[in-house]
Amino acid sequence: MNEKEIIALLPYQEPFLFVDGIDTVSSEGITGHYTFKEDAYFYKGHFINNPITPGVILTECMAQIGLVCLGIYILKTELKKLIKPEIALTSTHVDFYLPVLPNEKVTVVSKKEVFRFNKLKCSVKMFNKNNELVCRGSISGMIKT
Repeated sequence: MNEKEIIALLPYQEPFLFVDGIDTVSSEGITGHYTFKEDAYFYKGHFINNPITPGVILTECMAQIGLVCLGIYILKTELKKLIKPEIALTSTHVDFYLPVLPNEKVTVVSKKEVFRFNKLKCSVKMFNKNNELVCRGSISGMIKT
């Protein structure tokens, strides 16, 4: 399964798709990237005259790349029969270190910790263009096949 096939199976679309591309993927982990667009809806009110990407959106970006894309890759044989997989986020714990500004490209690096009974738990990190750690944490979810 290639990058385009994985992204095509994501159950998201603009303006809530936070995956531009996948750089590497294996059954043990994934690396992908996204650039936060300056005209994104959430910048209008967060914060006035000082737009910063909300932490919940950073978490969503990490979940889409680091959990959902990886889960789709791991379950590629089963998911080829489906139009869109059903996905449920089950838990997150994320620590934030640096802000992400409009037009900033981030890279998400995820390592599989556990995959059992279609539940995936990953250790996920997000880096900015200077390879500085923006945030990191643990994200878990389930994919229904």
